[in-house]
Amino acid sequence: MTQCYLTVGSNDLERSFAFYNPVMTAMGAKQAFDMADVTRSYAFPDGFQFWVTKPENGEAAAPGNGHTAGLNVPSSEVVDAAHAAALANGGSDEGAPGPRPKYGPNVYAAYARDPDGNKLAFITFSHEG
Repeated sequence: MTQCYLTVGSNDLERSFAFYNPVMTAMGAKQAFDMADVTRSYAFPDGFQFWVTKPENGEAAAPGNGHTAGLNVPSSEVVDAAHAAALANGGSDEGAPGPRPKYGPNVYAAYARDPDGNKLAFITFSHEG
């Protein structure tokens, strides 16, 4: 099964877009849909879409405990760039870029939280070194 989209909630869309625009660009995604006061999506070359939105039910957005959005990228250089973009644009560090041997011999990843507290993993399964 192929993933088609992932959605994260935000309480401050302007702040979230300022965070996600450079992070998604670092990973090769392009803005695909924009309703600035409601939602925005970013499309990856393989068709996967990442959405940032206000919750449909009108309640406050809140990150889930134990939830991580794992975003597969093509190389360790892209992991590094996405993590750097996250930290430079209001995100917080949840794990510096580096090998993650407990997940496999070629796994390289970094972790960050967006300004709303949603946890992101930037990960590649093709790292050698």
